[in-house]
Amino acid sequence: MKYKRILLKLSGEALMGDKQFGIDNERLMQYAREIKEIVDGGVETAIVIGGGNIFRGIQAEEGGIERTQGDYMGMLATVINAMALQAALEKISVRTRLQSAIEMKQVAEPFIRRRAVRHLEKGRVVIFGAGTGNPYFTTDSAASLRAIEIKADVILKGTRVDGIYTSDPEKDPTATKYSRVTFDEVYKKGLKVMDMTAFTLCNENKLPIIVFDINTPGNLLRLMQGEELGTLVEFE
Repeated sequence: MKYKRILLKLSGEALMGDKQFGIDNERLMQYAREIKEIVDGGVETAIVIGGGNIFRGIQAEEGGIERTQGDYMGMLATVINAMALQAALEKISVRTRLQSAIEMKQVAEPFIRRRAVRHLEKGRVVIFGAGTGNPYFTTDSAASLRAIEIKADVILKGTRVDGIYTSDPEKDPTATKYSRVTFDEVYKKGLKVMDMTAFTLCNENKLPIIVFDINTPGNLLRLMQGEELGTLVEFE
């Protein structure tokens, strides 16, 4: 395998499948099987999932809920998704641990970096829930922070599109895809990869990012085997 330890970032929306909200069980099991393949190949795997399929803090603000309160509600939504993925993985005999940035000892361990690393070394999939535990920070920022803390080799951002484009390929048919792009180019061209806080964290800590299509079966394993898929954000 090309990478020893990875952090996989999934959006909450990815779990919806073709639904308008909530969790699509078929899509959930598809992701679980993809993850099992790389775990069986010896890749130490950590995961961060968003909560947008259930609740977004920004949406709460529009409805009159104070932003900080809304963000905490969004963090709880990520724990629901994390628990669903944990159940799907354990159903197919993948050992997991769920760690939460907000203490909820009945359902998850508290986030402790050394413990998370030890779980990874023992071959367990570690799922990080509740973002960073702080309002005003996205799950992209949580993914970057946790990846740096556990010394991951790369962040894999699984999306609906197969990489980074010059513009939104779902809206602009003339958009062209980058196979590789540097952090400086992303800044200069204003490309959408992650929010700027998350992206800057990766840049400052020399952590590469691969944006790829998670919905095509086998893509995750092919990436681990060294195939060039999606878009690699790298250093000059």
